[in-house]
Amino acid sequence: MSTISTHVLDTSLGKPAQGISVELEHGGAIIGSGVTDVDGRVRDLVASGASLDAGDYQLTFSVADYFKRMGRESFYTKVVVPFRIEDSQHYHVPLLLSPFGYSTYRGS
Repeated sequence: MSTISTHVLDTSLGKPAQGISVELEHGGAIIGSGVTDVDGRVRDLVASGASLDAGDYQLTFSVADYFKRMGRESFYTKVVVPFRIEDSQHYHVPLLLSPFGYSTYRGS
């Protein structure tokens, strides 16, 4: 059974980004959500025991409120990361974030 987790690091501060809402979507429906914790992590975006089929998914990070709370200007309001699940394993999809740029990768 596949599981999905994420974390967000604010690279401009060199710290985890706490309090960012994250939604997991599959087939046009939101199937999971969470908010990054003090370590910038959402450890599992779906209910324990839920089955994730192979296919296309996307994570949406609502970053505008995070930057607003921090009193910082930013260019992005949301970051959308599409990805594909191919087999039954753990998928970790981190986001490296700054007010004017971001990157992501397949983590472990």
